[in-house]
Amino acid sequence: MKYKFIDLFAGCGGLEDGFLQSEKYKAVASVEWLKPQVNTLIHRLEKKWNYQNAKNMVLHFDIQRENELFLGWNNDKIFGSSVGLDTLVNQNDGVDVIIGGPPCQAYSIAGRVRDENGMHNDYRNFLFEHYLNIVCRYRPKAFLFENVTGILSANPQGINIIQEIRNSFQRIGYILPSDIKKLAVINAVDYSVPQNRKRVIILGVREDLINHKKISVDQFYTNYLPQYKGKRKITVKEAISDLDKFFPLWDDAAHKNKRSYKEKNTSINWHKPRYHNIRDMKIYAMLARDIETGENKYTSSEAISKVYENFIGASSPIHRYHVLRKNEPSTTIIAHLYKDGNRFIHYDSTQARTITPREAARLQSFDDDFEFIGSQGHVYQMIGNAVPPKLGLALAKALYDFMNDLM
Repeated sequence: MKYKFIDLFAGCGGLEDGFLQSEKYKAVASVEWLKPQVNTLIHRLEKKWNYQNAKNMVLHFDIQRENELFLGWNNDKIFGSSVGLDTLVNQNDGVDVIIGGPPCQAYSIAGRVRDENGMHNDYRNFLFEHYLNIVCRYRPKAFLFENVTGILSANPQGINIIQEIRNSFQRIGYILPSDIKKLAVINAVDYSVPQNRKRVIILGVREDLINHKKISVDQFYTNYLPQYKGKRKITVKEAISDLDKFFPLWDDAAHKNKRSYKEKNTSINWHKPRYHNIRDMKIYAMLARDIETGENKYTSSEAISKVYENFIGASSPIHRYHVLRKNEPSTTIIAHLYKDGNRFIHYDSTQARTITPREAARLQSFDDDFEFIGSQGHVYQMIGNAVPPKLGLALAKALYDFMNDLM
């Protein structure tokens, strides 16, 4: 038996891809409001998973417009037309699981540091309410809610978000883990993802399914999910070293034409570096060489800040550069990659560059046959925002086992 699911705030479909890889679930619908992500998810569902009705299943829409989302909409200037979620759910005789998580920027600690109001007034603080309302409407057996660890300390307008989430789901009849901070913080690196990426994964189970049962929600985290941990941590080198190398061009003529690396024909989708100017290439080569030689002169925050001041001529309150350590898992891949890759410098000093979209995708555990649709900036952004598919796969398998034991 396959469980039927809806993916909310789906992005390009990293979490959804993991669920489909498990071969234990059927996708009913996905909701996403960014067009490149929508196009990517539709393409993946059609080409990889053979969903011929993907264009109807993936709802390009603003989740805040709930009534239209449920009942459908016509000829919207931005979002076109759709039959809505109710029709898709009814066509599939209901839904068993809802997955996904609202945008993380409002809960991100880094985002709060950068924002002069600490993100207190950001509308995204309360997008979980729309997730809640969809769960309330369709009454799935369970939901999986994913977000950054910053959500644990988010307190916009004096409201403790994590407690508000617990109380809200309990009011509509769902049981959550007894201690979210202790149980629900999951590191993707433990599940064969070559990246340290801690996320909060909240499982909620409909109370009529779990009351008076010997199984508790807590056991999903203590007994079921750990069964799918990887045997060891995977390093950056293991993840990306087989990909083609790109060597820098240092002459002004090439850079006038926005060419910073020697052209190379590669069969791998999106394995091409972004343009870097000569100044930045020198910084990347110097910092990577410092790690390679073991000198480690530029590994402290103070030393990195000094490099930025010396080369850029300005100061910065945040740590601007980081070289990926080849014999360790990557640091957390983030959506900021669409602006620059300074915190994701390739470990090979001879390449003097930051990572390509495909390298970022590898570090997020996307398969090479996953084709991203959009500009280079869009692709970096959707990769950085995604749930790693291999983490999604582990969650899907553990949830399947857990739900089967409940039934």
